Amino acid sequence: MAPPPPPSCLVTAALLMLLSAAAAQETCSGVAPPPPRRGAWMSVASFGGAGDGRTLSTAAFERAVARIARRRGARGGTLLYVPPGVWLTGPFSLTSHMTLFLARGAVIRATQVPADTSTWPLIDPLPSYGRGRELPGRRYMSLIHGNGLQDVFITGENGTIDGQGSVWWDMWRKRTLPFTRPHLLELMYSTDVIVSNVVFQDSPFWNIHPVYCSNVVVANVTILAPHDSPNTDGIDPDSSSNVCIEDCYISTGDDLISVKSGWDEYGIAFGRPSSGITIRRVTGSGPFAGFAVGSETSGGVENVLVEHLNFFNMGVGIHVKTNSGRGGFIRNITVSEVTLNGARYGLRIAGDVGGHPDASYNPNALPVVDGVTIKNVWGQNIHQAGLLRGIGKLAFSHICLSNVKLYGGTSIGPWKCQAVSGTTFDVQPSPCTELASASETGFCTN
Repeated sequence: MAPPPPPSCLVTAALLMLLSAAAAQETCSGVAPPPPRRGAWMSVASFGGAGDGRTLSTAAFERAVARIARRRGARGGTLLYVPPGVWLTGPFSLTSHMTLFLARGAVIRATQVPADTSTWPLIDPLPSYGRGRELPGRRYMSLIHGNGLQDVFITGENGTIDGQGSVWWDMWRKRTLPFTRPHLLELMYSTDVIVSNVVFQDSPFWNIHPVYCSNVVVANVTILAPHDSPNTDGIDPDSSSNVCIEDCYISTGDDLISVKSGWDEYGIAFGRPSSGITIRRVTGSGPFAGFAVGSETSGGVENVLVEHLNFFNMGVGIHVKTNSGRGGFIRNITVSEVTLNGARYGLRIAGDVGGHPDASYNPNALPVVDGVTIKNVWGQNIHQAGLLRGIGKLAFSHICLSNVKLYGGTSIGPWKCQAVSGTTFDVQPSPCTELASASETGFCTN
């Protein structure tokens, strides 16, 4: 017998948690519509699933989602309840007007793939990438997937979505995979999305990947993977607009958050930027960047506000990265109120990062980097203050460093700059001369 539904007051409280602090601090409350009160609910257990950690429940999730899709006329949509237990599944897709609700103690766990991976479905490459991100051709479908959806919520009582990524990481290290690894959650061409109060664990590849989406909130999530797990980015908004990420803890093997917009000639042709991105109150650790832009920025990245970050034991605190052949632009990026405890670099803004999808990219397609403001940053145990380097004679312009204080143990490596221009105020250690142009002081204020 299926367990009783969660009390309606509990479901509503969980969905509204990300809105509850609006009176005390800035939140994402206006980015996506408030969570609706779903008109119907159903349990995956009612469709033949079993939370025993052994029974494969892929068909149960598929049947449940298909039933919700047929009930689209139901007032307020439908909630799919995942009871406590371990629900073993292969990839499945969501539908519009639904909530995937993980109860406390619920684990959606990816089935372990055999060495040939033939049972894991493939999907087409993203048009802005032209091929799989790791390998040419198609790519493995994310564990939880959605395409062309509206009004989708993934939430609960801090249940877990477990990608069991170790087998994928091992195959990647051995170079035995024929296609690009799957994400844990990917939503494409979707709008009005909230992901909250869920733990993402051991993704095979990137964890949360909204691509070609709008009106997206990711709040109160925890994302975990070993620091030696390859390419397990936390949250990667990609060619998406009106995205808000807040109140998250992320500890993974790659960038914690990275804003992207397509890869070289494919991203240029697709031409969809990432814009209107807000990131607040993120804590975490990892061997690469805490907050990053790029390196895939060929559709452009603009109007990004990042504030109140707390990172420890990082490779790089803040990393803006691109390369020749990318084209596109990176502009109007503001990062402020950052605490950094332990990093190889406090800040990197670099034009020589990342590879290319194929030999057809245009090396003369150079990105424009203009208007990056970093302010109110305090760091300790920093090995090198920062590296700021444009591309050849193309200077990255209007770089502003204001009230940036970085300290090492006994000493700290100095700033290194090349092909950049901008202004600094109250920076420790002393900034490089390329960032001391008095003529640009008007744009750099604390």
